[in-house]
Amino acid sequence: MVISYRPLGGESLGVRSLAALVETPDLRILLDAGASLAMRSRTLPHPQEYKELERTRNRIREAARVADYVSISHYHFDHYTATWKNVDAVWTWSSYDVAQEIYGGKIVLAKEYRSGINPSQRERGYIFGKMAKDFVKEIVYVDGKRIQVGDTTLSFSGPMPHGEEGTQLGYVLITSISRGSESILHCSDVQGPISTETRDFILASKPTTLILSGPPLYLSGFKVDPPSVRRGIRNLEKLARVVPVTIVDHHLLRSIEGLATLGKLKGIAEKSGNSLKTNAEYLNRENTLLEAERMRIYEENPPDKDFLKWARMRQSKRAKTIPPY
Repeated sequence: MVISYRPLGGESLGVRSLAALVETPDLRILLDAGASLAMRSRTLPHPQEYKELERTRNRIREAARVADYVSISHYHFDHYTATWKNVDAVWTWSSYDVAQEIYGGKIVLAKEYRSGINPSQRERGYIFGKMAKDFVKEIVYVDGKRIQVGDTTLSFSGPMPHGEEGTQLGYVLITSISRGSESILHCSDVQGPISTETRDFILASKPTTLILSGPPLYLSGFKVDPPSVRRGIRNLEKLARVVPVTIVDHHLLRSIEGLATLGKLKGIAEKSGNSLKTNAEYLNRENTLLEAERMRIYEENPPDKDFLKWARMRQSKRAKTIPPY
């Protein structure tokens, strides 16, 4: 293979992320250089989750050092590193200084913030562009564009729905890296894909390796209609029958039930001579669903008194204080 894929984060690796480093003989591109944790069952992340956030952040830093390009498929905090003045100590460990480490001196290939976007991401994209211009080499807004680097082609879709059509969550860009007969399609937060339009776009792209987030089972009947989640599973089944290598992570693995769905998808892929894995499995590691298993982990491994003291801080102080983990 002339195109290599290295996962850097993901729910199967213990954090919210779909960051990856893709390398060809012509370039290295760091995709979606973000990671985050989240509230679950009104409970803060466990110290084990902070340990994994640190590991993921370090992998992203290391990848940034060798990358020629860094992409931003959309402006959700688990997909880019925000340029806050003070570190976000609870959820992302993002800050201006951390963003400068990752994007400094790089060509940033980003989602356009002035069109094809929802209000919250428009504001985040504007702020990122305004702050990052001081340290990036260049920001190129790449919606629907193609870039040729030697024999490698980088292609970007137009805005695709973040899950369902008409979702309040906005839009994402799908990134294709192709060279010769090989192509990797990084589909970020398509959530299945739930959208039939997105499924057809993926099929028409004919990737040899597909990376995407599965449907959000944990939101079914809450923020996402159950029929939409079922459609996402059906679309993913169709892709598993066609694409040689499919890597499913992110939203699907925010619930333990996602593992059962994953098992069925693997069987469907194997019957067609294909493979389907998580990021952890691609790295020959065990799946580590820390967010999905947070309550069990708290029961079996109670945090020490220093962490509990941090958790009881006023929210404003805790937000600026890295937890003792």
